[in-house]
Amino acid sequence: MNYSWMPLDNAAKIYPAVQSKEFPIVFRISVILKNPVNYTCLKHAIQKTESRFPYFKVTLKKGFFWYYLEHVERPLLPAADLYGYCRSFFLRRENNPFLFRITVIRNVLSVEFSHILSDGTGAMVFLTALLAAYFSEKGFAADIPGLRLDAPLTSEEFEDAYNRYFKADIPSVVTYTKAFHLPYKLSEIPRFHTLVAYLSLYNIQCKAKEKGVSITDYLIAVYLFVLQQIYNELPRYSPYRKRNILRVQVPVNLRRIYPTLSLRNFSLFVLPEIDLRLGHYSFDEIVKIVHHKMVLETDEKLINKIIARNVGSEKNLFVRGIPLFLKNLILKWKYYTQGTNQYSGVVTNLGRVDLPDEMAEQISHFVFIPPPPNKKLKVNCGVIGFQDELVISFGNITASRDLEKRFFRFITSQGIHVKLTVY
Repeated sequence: MNYSWMPLDNAAKIYPAVQSKEFPIVFRISVILKNPVNYTCLKHAIQKTESRFPYFKVTLKKGFFWYYLEHVERPLLPAADLYGYCRSFFLRRENNPFLFRITVIRNVLSVEFSHILSDGTGAMVFLTALLAAYFSEKGFAADIPGLRLDAPLTSEEFEDAYNRYFKADIPSVVTYTKAFHLPYKLSEIPRFHTLVAYLSLYNIQCKAKEKGVSITDYLIAVYLFVLQQIYNELPRYSPYRKRNILRVQVPVNLRRIYPTLSLRNFSLFVLPEIDLRLGHYSFDEIVKIVHHKMVLETDEKLINKIIARNVGSEKNLFVRGIPLFLKNLILKWKYYTQGTNQYSGVVTNLGRVDLPDEMAEQISHFVFIPPPPNKKLKVNCGVIGFQDELVISFGNITASRDLEKRFFRFITSQGIHVKLTVY
């Protein structure tokens, strides 16, 4: 097994071209413990965990045609959580060659990953393994089914699963029209701020069940309903009203569709939408549209079309022969014209974290902070559950909190108590 160097996976190839100090494409998963982190136990836990995931101990390198990942044989150390969250991995003040970091402050243990390295599922597996090792060091039983730190390493864990499931000669996907974007002005640098909400997982599950949909479907419907409110209240001649398609990007974990052990990126996106040219939508209408769109677009045959388009472009001989500096310009252009232009917001749900009782008793909750949005998108949303608590975080680079206020006002109007805090 050779993980001394690896090409970037298909999803990661675009990120080096578009990342910047303000748009680092870095996400965070934090676990809030009921007691302060024991630094000595954590260091020993990291030593056990890093040897199990050597393919994460890599740095980004520049080739003539593509970027690639090169293994770095250097110990991984936790850092004090003092410099803000979801920050770039290429800041001079930080002596960290890797594309992920572990941070600690009081009782909060966090991992941050560049999307160049992995997605939320891969990062969550790493954090779960780290927690198992940490609680084992503290003397608690920490046996997680299907996760062993002493298990043999397999090459499938760091495969590019997109390439594995690529099928040639499949029709291309339909292109999308430009979508509505939020009208709010950007705030002063540093722009990125996060509002976190805590609510009962059981209560919102009951509300979703009343509508016959999942929690994810329900939250996306709320997001679209709020976007509709914002659009309808804009002045008649506002330039933002020219785009009257409201569309939300929803990452889907492809491991649920295609079997793989890969812990690198392996997700694609579903894009539920409403077209305001057709009139006003009630919340129930939006719920129904979202539900059927999510079912339809996670069909394996339709997912195959998206994989075929993305991987097919990468395999094109002409594209492969373009020097990297030109590829970067093309990829950056494609990211905004065929990416961000097509959706109004992002809702990423990592799902519910399940841990053995003895571990769960030591944990208060988890928080998931998705990557800071770009200047066109402006706001994003991350969701994670643990026991009977659902935590929703909104990352925002504007001076307005109007979208978040409307979102949680609607949730509370449904009889669900919401507790808000600034992260």
